[in-house]
Amino acid sequence: MIINRRGALGAALATTLAASLPVRAFAQGTQGGTGNWPSKPIRIIVPYPPGGSSDIIARAISQPLSEALGQSVIIDNRAGANGNLGADLLAKAPADGYSLMLCDLGALAISPSLYPKLPFDPSKDLRSVAMLAYSPHLLVVHPSVQASTLKELVELSKKSDLNFAVTASGSTAHLAGIELQRRVGAKWEYVPYKGGVQAVLDTVSGQTQVLMNGMLATYPQVQAGKLKLIAVSKATRMPLIGSVPTIAEQGAPGYESGTWQGVVAARGVPDAVIARLNRELVRIIRTPDIRARLAGQGAEVVTMTAPEQDQFFAKERARWAQVIKEANVRLD
Repeated sequence: MIINRRGALGAALATTLAASLPVRAFAQGTQGGTGNWPSKPIRIIVPYPPGGSSDIIARAISQPLSEALGQSVIIDNRAGANGNLGADLLAKAPADGYSLMLCDLGALAISPSLYPKLPFDPSKDLRSVAMLAYSPHLLVVHPSVQASTLKELVELSKKSDLNFAVTASGSTAHLAGIELQRRVGAKWEYVPYKGGVQAVLDTVSGQTQVLMNGMLATYPQVQAGKLKLIAVSKATRMPLIGSVPTIAEQGAPGYESGTWQGVVAARGVPDAVIARLNRELVRIIRTPDIRARLAGQGAEVVTMTAPEQDQFFAKERARWAQVIKEANVRLD
């Protein structure tokens, strides 16, 4: 499966980063302890456009984190190359704890297998801070699509032209769609976008007919009647939509996918800073207000320590590497 892309990833990264290639360095007073950290504003890079799952969670935690640390927290959307532009920016930032990234960690785990000339190595250049939330993918269609179950959608795909919107080439949702297609024998054409928001909007308008995307960003359109919900990708049914069967129940036993929202930092940020960030972020995401707000939109608070997040990342990296190899997915 070959996916044609306009422009090389390396060229996009060069254009974005040419103006700023900061030298990696420790902030004074952070070695061996948090010292005077933080003594200036903290930037959270969201490597996707505004309005997606990562952006929603970043904005939910930014004010509480600012209050906890006594410094401004700035959200910096750096979309492009399936999140790799923002990740490379973080990898080259000073390792002082003032630049973080909140993203779909599953997508980050995919990049090493999908991009042969990736200018950074997530395992070597980044380090885990905290896992925050999980949002399953929703398999949805435009209301005009004459299918209400996965079986009906598969049968329709074999006799009608269906376009499957993907948030970005090589994204978690894209590969989840490929894995599903191979498992159930569906036939559709993938249409790549530069972010989940536009993919959702084009499916709402009918320009694309099928979409798999994070529940947090997609469910509001289902509630508004603008998208028809076929299945949820969680291993078990979601309490919020308990009547909706899972993909696993509808012909793909064991199938599960979704977006895992977590925070990472540049490799070299002192352990004491990571520990404090983990403590504050976990406390914030578990507060009743934020937990209830996310639950109402279909996201579950799922927290991990930095070592646990490292283990998760390694497992996801192995999983998606296998999917990419078996499906012969490559980006040109």
